[in-house]
Amino acid sequence: MKCPPPAAGRPCGSRGASSRQPTSVRIPIGWLSAAARLPGKSLHTGVALWCEAGSATSTAIPLSNVHSLDFGVDRNAKYRALTWLERAGLVTVERKLGRAPVVTIVQPEPPA
Repeated sequence: MKCPPPAAGRPCGSRGASSRQPTSVRIPIGWLSAAARLPGKSLHTGVALWCEAGSATSTAIPLSNVHSLDFGVDRNAKYRALTWLERAGLVTVERKLGRAPVVTIVQPEPPA
């Protein structure tokens, strides 16, 4: 799946660590189908997380409002989607007032 380019109006490389984003990322189909069954912008938020995880050096990924907007997700929709993804067991979220939520993607179990 291709990751989108930075939003129009922002110079290239203005997103800090996110500017090193890969051009494609592999998302496990089980994880993707579970996210697709959730309401709202859950799938969009999940894809944004996987794209951000592709360039991250840590398993804990801060998901900024700027990065979410590249996927058509405003900040309120992002928070609702993270709650739904967390309830579905697809992610864990650490929230701090005034900071971007730090998300850890829960890796699916390999089929037996």
